[in-house]
Amino acid sequence: QMQLVESGGGLVQPGGSLRLSCLASGRAFSPYAMAWFRQAPGKEREFVATINSSGGSTSYADSVKGRFTISRDTIKNTVHLQMNSLKPEDTAVYYCATGRRFSGYYRDYDNWGQGTQVTVSS
Repeated sequence: QMQLVESGGGLVQPGGSLRLSCLASGRAFSPYAMAWFRQAPGKEREFVATINSSGGSTSYADSVKGRFTISRDTIKNTVHLQMNSLKPEDTAVYYCATGRRFSGYYRDYDNWGQGTQVTVSS
Protein backbone atom coordinates (compact mmCIF):
# COMPACT_ATOMS: atom_id res chain seq x y z
CA GLN A 1 0.00 0.00 0.00
CA MET A 2 1.29 3.44 -0.86
CA GLN A 3 0.93 6.31 1.59
CA LEU A 4 0.40 9.82 0.29
CA VAL A 5 0.84 12.96 2.38
CA GLU A 6 -0.11 16.38 1.04
CA SER A 7 1.30 19.68 2.25
CA GLY A 8 1.43 23.33 1.24
CA GLY A 9 -2.18 24.37 1.65
CA GLY A 10 -3.24 27.53 3.42
CA LEU A 11 -4.98 30.88 3.15
CA VAL A 12 -4.10 33.12 0.22
CA GLN A 13 -5.59 36.27 -1.29
CA PRO A 14 -7.17 36.24 -4.74
CA GLY A 15 -4.48 36.50 -7.38
CA GLY A 16 -1.93 34.84 -5.13
CA SER A 17 -0.02 31.58 -5.48
CA LEU A 18 0.47 28.36 -3.57
CA ARG A 19 2.52 25.25 -4.23
CA LEU A 20 1.11 21.95 -3.05
CA SER A 21 3.30 18.89 -2.57
CA CYS A 22 2.47 15.22 -2.20
CA LEU A 23 5.04 12.81 -0.82
CA ALA A 24 4.59 9.12 -1.65
CA SER A 25 6.03 6.30 0.43
CA GLY A 26 5.60 2.58 0.99
CA ARG A 27 5.75 1.40 -2.61
CA ALA A 28 7.53 2.24 -5.85
CA PHE A 29 6.31 5.58 -7.10
CA SER A 30 7.42 5.59 -10.70
CA PRO A 31 4.89 3.22 -12.39
CA TYR A 32 1.89 5.28 -11.42
CA ALA A 33 0.04 8.22 -12.82
CA MET A 34 -0.39 10.96 -10.23
CA ALA A 35 -3.28 13.35 -9.98
CA TRP A 36 -4.77 16.15 -7.96
CA PHE A 37 -8.47 16.37 -7.22
CA ARG A 38 -10.36 18.85 -5.09
CA GLN A 39 -13.60 18.99 -3.19
CA ALA A 40 -15.40 22.10 -2.03
CA PRO A 41 -18.09 22.00 0.69
CA GLY A 42 -21.33 20.63 -0.68
CA LYS A 43 -19.81 19.74 -4.03
CA GLU A 44 -18.60 16.61 -5.76
CA ARG A 45 -14.90 15.76 -5.88
CA GLU A 46 -13.53 17.15 -9.13
CA PHE A 47 -10.48 16.51 -11.24
CA VAL A 48 -7.79 19.19 -11.26
CA ALA A 49 -4.68 17.80 -13.00
CA THR A 50 -2.84 14.59 -13.76
CA ILE A 51 0.64 13.57 -14.90
CA ASN A 52 1.66 10.24 -16.36
CA SER A 53 4.30 7.89 -14.98
CA SER A 54 7.16 9.35 -17.03
CA GLY A 55 6.15 12.95 -16.44
CA GLY A 56 5.94 13.50 -20.17
CA SER A 57 2.18 14.01 -20.38
CA THR A 58 -0.11 16.21 -18.35
CA SER A 59 -3.79 17.03 -18.43
CA TYR A 60 -5.78 19.77 -16.70
CA ALA A 61 -9.36 20.67 -15.95
CA ASP A 62 -10.52 23.59 -18.08
CA SER A 63 -11.10 25.64 -14.94
CA VAL A 64 -7.39 25.61 -14.00
CA LYS A 65 -5.71 25.40 -17.40
CA GLY A 66 -3.09 28.11 -17.79
CA ARG A 67 -3.00 28.81 -14.05
CA PHE A 68 -1.96 25.49 -12.47
CA THR A 69 1.04 23.31 -13.29
CA ILE A 70 1.56 19.71 -12.18
CA SER A 71 5.03 18.19 -12.00
CA ARG A 72 6.70 15.17 -10.48
CA ASP A 73 10.11 14.37 -9.03
CA THR A 74 10.63 10.62 -9.33
CA ILE A 75 13.84 10.65 -7.27
CA LYS A 76 12.10 12.36 -4.36
CA ASN A 77 8.79 10.47 -4.85
CA THR A 78 6.97 13.79 -4.90
CA VAL A 79 4.33 15.41 -7.07
CA HIS A 80 3.70 19.16 -6.98
CA LEU A 81 0.86 21.43 -7.98
CA GLN A 82 1.89 25.03 -8.61
CA MET A 83 -1.21 27.20 -8.39
CA ASN A 84 -1.07 30.77 -9.68
CA SER A 85 -3.70 33.49 -10.13
CA LEU A 86 -5.86 31.83 -7.50
CA LYS A 87 -9.57 32.62 -7.37
CA PRO A 88 -12.11 32.26 -4.55
CA GLU A 89 -13.70 29.40 -6.49
CA ASP A 90 -10.44 27.44 -6.12
CA THR A 91 -11.20 27.10 -2.41
CA ALA A 92 -11.39 23.40 -1.57
CA VAL A 93 -9.64 20.47 0.04
CA TYR A 94 -7.02 19.26 -2.42
CA TYR A 95 -6.19 15.55 -2.62
CA CYS A 96 -3.40 13.76 -4.42
CA ALA A 97 -3.92 10.27 -5.76
CA THR A 98 -2.11 7.51 -7.62
CA GLY A 99 -3.46 5.17 -10.28
CA ARG A 100 -2.37 2.90 -13.09
CA ARG A 101 -4.25 4.87 -15.74
CA PHE A 102 -3.53 8.38 -16.96
CA SER A 103 -7.04 9.69 -16.47
CA GLY A 104 -9.21 12.46 -15.10
CA TYR A 105 -11.72 9.99 -13.66
CA TYR A 106 -11.47 9.54 -9.91
CA ARG A 107 -12.33 5.82 -10.04
CA ASP A 108 -9.07 5.17 -11.90
CA TYR A 109 -7.14 6.19 -8.77
CA ASP A 110 -6.87 3.79 -5.85
CA ASN A 111 -4.52 5.50 -3.39
CA TRP A 112 -5.51 8.82 -1.84
CA GLY A 113 -3.97 11.24 0.59
CA GLN A 114 -5.83 12.90 3.46
CA GLY A 115 -6.05 16.25 1.71
CA THR A 116 -4.85 19.78 2.36
CA GLN A 117 -7.10 22.82 2.69
CA VAL A 118 -6.72 25.70 0.25
CA THR A 119 -8.68 28.87 1.01
CA VAL A 120 -8.67 31.82 -1.36
CA SER A 121 -10.15 34.87 0.29
CA SER A 122 -9.47 38.54 0.90
